[in-house]
Amino acid sequence: MRQNKLAARLPRAFMATALIACVAFFTAPAIAKPAQVLSYRVIELESPPGTSGAGSSINDLGWVGGVTADNATARATLWRGGQATDLGTLGGPNSAVLWPVKNDRGVLVGIAETADDDPNDELWSCFYFFPAGTGRACRGFVWQGNRMRALETFGGTHGFAAGVNNDGLVVGWAELPTRDTSCNAPQVLGFRAAAWDTRRGDKIQDLPPLAGDSASAATAVNQQGDIVGISGDCGDAVGGYSARHMVIWRDGQPTPIPNLGGEAWNTPMAISNVGTVVGFANAADTPGATFNERAFVWTSSGGTTELEPLPGHTRAQALGVNDNGVVVGLSKVTGQRTHAVVWRNGRIADLNSDVLSPGYNGHLLYANDVNPAGVITGQAISISGQTVTFIATPAR
Repeated sequence: MRQNKLAARLPRAFMATALIACVAFFTAPAIAKPAQVLSYRVIELESPPGTSGAGSSINDLGWVGGVTADNATARATLWRGGQATDLGTLGGPNSAVLWPVKNDRGVLVGIAETADDDPNDELWSCFYFFPAGTGRACRGFVWQGNRMRALETFGGTHGFAAGVNNDGLVVGWAELPTRDTSCNAPQVLGFRAAAWDTRRGDKIQDLPPLAGDSASAATAVNQQGDIVGISGDCGDAVGGYSARHMVIWRDGQPTPIPNLGGEAWNTPMAISNVGTVVGFANAADTPGATFNERAFVWTSSGGTTELEPLPGHTRAQALGVNDNGVVVGLSKVTGQRTHAVVWRNGRIADLNSDVLSPGYNGHLLYANDVNPAGVITGQAISISGQTVTFIATPAR
């Protein structure tokens, strides 16, 4: 088995889970304005014995999609009513739900390994989200009616599914059958952002990159069919120069979203139904592909605005947003554990404060998604030291 040695030193910041050691940004110290006070009731969700858990997505129904993992394997997991369901795989050992999945009709999407070996022995995007490399082909999946099915690629080996809306439009990225000279070995095949229409037999559509770029990837879609993602080089098929530009696709055509001036790691993570986009983007003075990102929010009327980290912190990521403009994510200091945070009207608050989470004795690491009711999911360290999935419900 090929061990995942590179994952220990490569920034893996597309989602904050037990498997994704998000490396965050450096910025000049700033005084962050506190968010409006709102307390939460925090509950830890159980995972199978011997595993850690992380919630990546929470929909209007309160379904939490995410991942449970031990030292060897990861499994896509759905929590309903506090009960965990293993969603299975496509024949290989690993699977995961990694992005906010905004579907309220019983559909989840993510990534899963198949039983087939990768003929090119690439690392591919999935590699950085699993405990160990296996050399298996990885595909985007749709889970519906208690069954998981693979999504097709553009002719290459691998795929990746990130989001789906209530119309069954799935977005992600998939490999082409042709080599791309902008890839970094062992990645050899190029890839494009993809949209799969589950109403038409999972028909795949190519979402092109911006002019001058060779690769693209879609990360989120809203109920209006607006799709956001990245455009850039093939690179390592994960972050870096693959995310030279942020884009929004409408009617299949990409339009750039202004970043914060950096030339890499510019990544939208979520888009609300009113068109608010959140994510992270490298600071303007960042050299090359160094991972040096800041949290941001973008609207068509207001442009791109940096979201400040907690006072004394130097790094942050915005990972989820709801239709009321509540943004969730993480804030941290280099070398220290992350803090789950919430921004309201651009003002930040630490979910670990006694005011926001009274009576909770664990530590909330990442806030990955928030639903319309304001319920948040992510990952925490319990008082016993176990990494667990949490939900934080606003107090009534």
